[in-house]
Amino acid sequence: MAGPGGGSSDVQWCFSQVKGAMDDDVAEADIISTVEFNHSGELLATGDKGGRVVIFQQEPESKNQPQCRGEYNVYSTFQSHEPEFDYLKSLEIEEKINKIRWLPQKNAAQFLLSTNDKTIKLWKISERDKRPEGYNLKEEDGRYRDPNTVTTLRVPVFRPMDLMVEASPRRVFANAHTYHINSISVNSDHETYLSADDLRVNLWHLEITDRSFNIVDIKPANMEELTEVITAAEFHPHQCNTFVYSSSKGTIRLCDMRASALCDVHAKLFEEPEDPNNRSFFSEIISSISDVKFSHSGRYMMTRDYLSVKIWDLHMETQPVETYQFFFYNRYMNISGVSCVLFMKTTAFLTSLSAAGMEMTVL
Repeated sequence: MAGPGGGSSDVQWCFSQVKGAMDDDVAEADIISTVEFNHSGELLATGDKGGRVVIFQQEPESKNQPQCRGEYNVYSTFQSHEPEFDYLKSLEIEEKINKIRWLPQKNAAQFLLSTNDKTIKLWKISERDKRPEGYNLKEEDGRYRDPNTVTTLRVPVFRPMDLMVEASPRRVFANAHTYHINSISVNSDHETYLSADDLRVNLWHLEITDRSFNIVDIKPANMEELTEVITAAEFHPHQCNTFVYSSSKGTIRLCDMRASALCDVHAKLFEEPEDPNNRSFFSEIISSISDVKFSHSGRYMMTRDYLSVKIWDLHMETQPVETYQFFFYNRYMNISGVSCVLFMKTTAFLTSLSAAGMEMTVL
């Protein structure tokens, strides 16, 4: 990976593991659309265009050897979303998973949020390695016994069984977004989360499915005056009142919910000045931010655009502290031609950091 400003870097990135077949003939439904580590880094969830969520688990021997690169194997697979049809607007709603977010673990089970364009779902991921046996009024095959035939009382016992991982839906949050959902983010208070579409950001409570609160609305009175859209949004990892959202113009706005109920006025604006020498027809396209993440400390942000990953210090709004260039050969090639190929072939650019910060996935 190129270092800041496109130069060499002391950090060497390499593949530690490749999952899936390295084949050009891939079904559309199998294309990965989002990735996300859980808070410990033990689990990695991926969502695809077919509405499926596949969870990979790190092997125990890898967890006991932090210096070794962890091996991840399939832990659970389930269908999160199905294709739907909006009869009011006569539009098909794709099953593609746009985002996955893990909730902090509080017991043996894991919880995650997944969303397509319109509907957010809360899933419980739990393990079962024992089954109860010895019911008094129930046979082993599930049939109920005649109470008159029961002559003795038995105490049910648990018997070992093969490990079974179950994914069960616990909440469904729907009918709150007019436009396509592009982001979800869990708050550090562990009770609320936000969801963002092209023009609005909504605040939800995890226990309330039929109501949300609009905290950002950039929709103009006249849609012809629209100059930018929201591309991503993320809560601060420690300050429950602070969140950021990025735009198609390459700007990041930091908002404080203590200032007002509707955060139309940002507290900070992060924007890198544009170099007039690099101005081209595709400048606005390649500067559009597709994803934003906070560091674990909350001091820094990582943003992803078409050609680079940038690291921002929350105390410095004028420029990023580091820039890692992708497709660095663009400096020596026709930028317009390369951008055409990128724009036509690229579907999403996402980033995900593991808990230790030692592993990164970039799509």
